Amino acid sequence: MLVSTLQKKVLEGGQLTREEAIKLSELTDKMALYKAAGEIRDQKCGRHFDTCSIINARSGRCSENCKWCAQSIVFKTHIQEYELIDEQTCIELALSNAAYGVDKFSFVTSGRALSDRNVDKICEYARKIKEKADIHLCASMGLLKKSQLQRLKEAGILRYHCNLETSPHYFSQLCTTHTTADKMETIHAAREVGMEVCSGGIIGMGEQMEDRIDLAITLRDLCIKSIPINVLNPIPGTPLEKMPPLKDEEILTTIALFRFINPTAFLRFAGGRMLIRHIEEEAIQAGINAAIVGDLLTTIGSQVKEDMVKVKALGFTTD
Repeated sequence: MLVSTLQKKVLEGGQLTREEAIKLSELTDKMALYKAAGEIRDQKCGRHFDTCSIINARSGRCSENCKWCAQSIVFKTHIQEYELIDEQTCIELALSNAAYGVDKFSFVTSGRALSDRNVDKICEYARKIKEKADIHLCASMGLLKKSQLQRLKEAGILRYHCNLETSPHYFSQLCTTHTTADKMETIHAAREVGMEVCSGGIIGMGEQMEDRIDLAITLRDLCIKSIPINVLNPIPGTPLEKMPPLKDEEILTTIALFRFINPTAFLRFAGGRMLIRHIEEEAIQAGINAAIVGDLLTTIGSQVKEDMVKVKALGFTTD
């Protein structure tokens, strides 16, 4: 009864309260919750499945101390480090994605904020990609200034990604070198220059279900329409390397709650996807309708084809 009552409320344009979301999270009939969330997605978003691919355009050497991240210089994770990927590799990957029908291509760089010099280089890459392919360009480059975001927008990068990662309450336990307020400032600056915003988080970092609900509500209050849901993949050498994995039911319940709270958003498979391959179909049925696909130039083809086949078999369009 509670599921159908709250589903009706959402479908009629109402918003779930924090208390209602907590009650949904405590229900024992999880299948009813997942089914209702999928129905909300279908009625509010239709059956289009949005795809995005990323390129790790700058790797390592990050000054921040985010406990989950392999990119930080604070932790010994032995990842490959490089200042900025070369132009040819970047453009080739973007064109490969466009050829496979991927909707969006995102430049992702490590560090608190990309330097002005490298922002200008990325702008040049973006202009050359737009000359050769019709693909929506995005960027995730840290806590950029408004002037830097404006340059990205003018170069054809129309969406900016800045994850809140977790609830404002819990974030300070995971990172002390910047704050949720810093991230909010970047999000507002991106909006001010006319960019779309993508923002989500990571689950499985020791937070409670209430933290996930608070994150979902914060994203709703910010009117975020693209929400990546990452599942922690513990990295050796980071403080979270021994974090136990979430149970499948907890992951699926989180996705369903995000859908109830953000009924019109694209909820996007993101990091840690390989850890939940066995429940991907259930996650889609519970409200997922987007994914980050592929990554490396050598693997993009097979991964994208596999993803496209899977979502079409489930009755989605990708055009």
